Amino acid sequence: MDRRRFLGTLPLMAGALSCHRSGKRLIGVVPKGTNSLFWLSVHAGVLAASQQFDVEIEWNGPTLETEYARQIQIVDAMINRRIDGILLSPTERTALVSVVERAAREGIPVTIFDSGIGTENYVSYVATNNVAAGTLAAETVSQLVGGAGKVALVKHSPGSDSTDSRERGFEAALAKTHTGLEIVAQQFCMADRAKALAVTEDMLTAHPNLDALFCSSEAATVGAARALVARGLAGKIKLTGFDASPSLQQDLRNGVIAALIVQDPFSIGYIGVKTIVDKLDGKTPEKRIDSPARVVRAADLDDPEVMKLMNPALEKYIKPAGA
Repeated sequence: MDRRRFLGTLPLMAGALSCHRSGKRLIGVVPKGTNSLFWLSVHAGVLAASQQFDVEIEWNGPTLETEYARQIQIVDAMINRRIDGILLSPTERTALVSVVERAAREGIPVTIFDSGIGTENYVSYVATNNVAAGTLAAETVSQLVGGAGKVALVKHSPGSDSTDSRERGFEAALAKTHTGLEIVAQQFCMADRAKALAVTEDMLTAHPNLDALFCSSEAATVGAARALVARGLAGKIKLTGFDASPSLQQDLRNGVIAALIVQDPFSIGYIGVKTIVDKLDGKTPEKRIDSPARVVRAADLDDPEVMKLMNPALEKYIKPAGA
């Protein structure tokens, strides 16, 4: 199946997994959202681990990455059913603390993945080192504009620890090392591509001499890329974004995007499940497990290792609804 058509089945697959026990350990996985290649890649890694460690997975998350109340409901329901462990990517750093601490009190191990939380009552935290990724983005932008220029930021949403960390890492690197870069505008896109397009257009209007854009998430990058194309500024303003959906890869190849900071969501999902299994087996997983990010430019898209990272074998693990 074509990758774009496969991604189109994503909303149908979000709740497609059976949740009956079959005598196996049951691990609940609650992502921030379910409507991007990033989360689908996490899902594939989770299922790869479930096969390796002979556990059952219940995958259930909100459609949008701002629905923290829905996440709380999902985690509460999992705790009430006494599942064996939970893997959670919090949509908001503080809002999910109460349910994570409740799970800890009731003896259900929780691993946090992708985005941090304001409590230490979890087994492990598996994520990209997002401060380092933001620093890497700053270095990339500096190289793209020759060390000096005006930069605007399209930020994800307030309270999202992963993207907050990227943004902090980016700004800190500019203040300390890349002092020729000046941030002249920054706005949140609220995890919404259409909103990202709108706020980017606003910043382009307010700052016609802009040299570069940094976008801290897939939604922000997609919207900003559309804005540059609509304004005839593709390739003129250097866009550095995050993650690797098919549309972003195409925009990178076409020169709309200058560089992408790419994570390894498949590995994050796989390792997250492993930490829960290890805990259930009486082992002590590392409290923090970092997953590296790397810069990808158009010339890298023909590298087999890069393509494997950006396009994991999703169809091997996730079957479209009705298949």
